[in-house]
Amino acid sequence: MNQDNTFTNSLQAWMNTPDSEKNWDAGALMLLQLSGNRIMYHNISVNPKGKAEFIKGQLQKYLNFRLQKLTHDEVEAMQAKVDEIAKSVIKPDFSIPSVVASELVDNNSVSPNKSAEYADFKTGKRADHDSLPEEVQALYVENLDIVHRMRELHLKLRTLSLDNTTCPDSERYPFLKEIITLDKKRVSNWDIYDHYIIGSSSSTSVNPEPDVVNPSDETEKSKPKKAKTTAKRTTKKTAKKE
Repeated sequence: MNQDNTFTNSLQAWMNTPDSEKNWDAGALMLLQLSGNRIMYHNISVNPKGKAEFIKGQLQKYLNFRLQKLTHDEVEAMQAKVDEIAKSVIKPDFSIPSVVASELVDNNSVSPNKSAEYADFKTGKRADHDSLPEEVQALYVENLDIVHRMRELHLKLRTLSLDNTTCPDSERYPFLKEIITLDKKRVSNWDIYDHYIIGSSSSTSVNPEPDVVNPSDETEKSKPKKAKTTAKRTTKKTAKKE
């Protein structure tokens, strides 16, 4: 069942409020909303401040559960995204036994599907690749390194999941996050590489050069100086005539 994140935030805010400032009536009402126990609510609502420790203890349990649920849902969503990335990009060899996978991770190696991986990249290489600026060519090479890294992380994630059938979310999270971040970078690199037009100035967006001066700006800057010079000469000539 989906939980109300707004209510969770309100509950957390109430728990973080100093006891001297807490609205105990509101706390008792939140406990009723969470438990649905009207008899309990009737008993504590008579003097909620007198039942302060009970209300805090019960609400803390509910808050811990809801925060854990939020974290779990987030990790599960990330896992689903990584599973899709694995199918289309990483393409792991699921026939590798867990023992072999562990050895590959320990040796900082990647899956033995290298030849297929290079084949995929070769098909994505532009026919005019050698004519592209170096910074654009570098994106193509970088993407190969990115996929290597993604495959290494995914292999570690698989090994972790095999070794721990109930793998904690906190252990999976960093691997999932890095894979997703790398994939965004990979997609961005391909977009720039595929759509780059030779002869265009868009390469500055790939590797912008600092302190680039537009010649037209220099022309505009020089105009006032010329005007001042002319004015000075005119003044000198007038002075001589006088």
